[in-house]
Amino acid sequence: MLVEKPVADTVAGAERAVSAAEDAGVPLLVGHHRRHSPWMAAARETLRRGTLGDVVAVQGSALFRKPDDYFAHAAWRREPGGGPILINLIHDVDNLRALCGEIVEVQARASNAARGFAVEDTAAITMRFASGALGSFLLSDTAAAARSWEQTSGENPDYPHHPDEDCYLVAGTRGSLGVPTLRLRVYSGEPSWWAPFHTSVLDVAARDPLAAQLDHFRAVARGEATPLVDGREGLHTLRTTLAITEAARTGHPIAL
Repeated sequence: MLVEKPVADTVAGAERAVSAAEDAGVPLLVGHHRRHSPWMAAARETLRRGTLGDVVAVQGSALFRKPDDYFAHAAWRREPGGGPILINLIHDVDNLRALCGEIVEVQARASNAARGFAVEDTAAITMRFASGALGSFLLSDTAAAARSWEQTSGENPDYPHHPDEDCYLVAGTRGSLGVPTLRLRVYSGEPSWWAPFHTSVLDVAARDPLAAQLDHFRAVARGEATPLVDGREGLHTLRTTLAITEAARTGHPIAL
């Protein structure tokens, strides 16, 4: 079973779906298709090898401008649940979990000042990872900027491509990696801000992650593979994303 993200609209609903699939022995895949991106795969492998040293910080952004008719065509997008946190940010939460590990605490502020709808249009988020790394993320669907996955990766030709921009920067004790440009900067000797970086760009062959996801789904159905993003992965991503919504609503940090 291949389910579009989010795996459910509540944590309780997701838990029921995941448990039902596990009890029935049915593989459940969640459509976080960016996990199948070759850029994400290369970034994950670079981090796994320890090329950056110990990861200490990650910066992320999803800054883009949705046109007014996007909301005129579907009134539910102006209501809670229809904003960029649950629709867009959930993809980035999944990517950051895949790159840097579990997120154990979030804090957030949200605003609807630009459009005045009942749902957020902008949010600022901080995250603490189980590894001890810290992260920050800026989200806005009313920002005239090109710092989102769609605009930087070039995966979807419907969006203009800005190949010089990154939407994530992962920094470790020995170097940093921009994603999706895959610009890698590492120290060849003792790490110091007085020393120059060795700069390179990882070479990756482009592939449509949606096509890769369907190939993977077929392999799982044939018993040749296990789900890359199973129900529990989708559940963890949903739980983290909804915690960000709760943190923004209450003004308090939320532990996961």
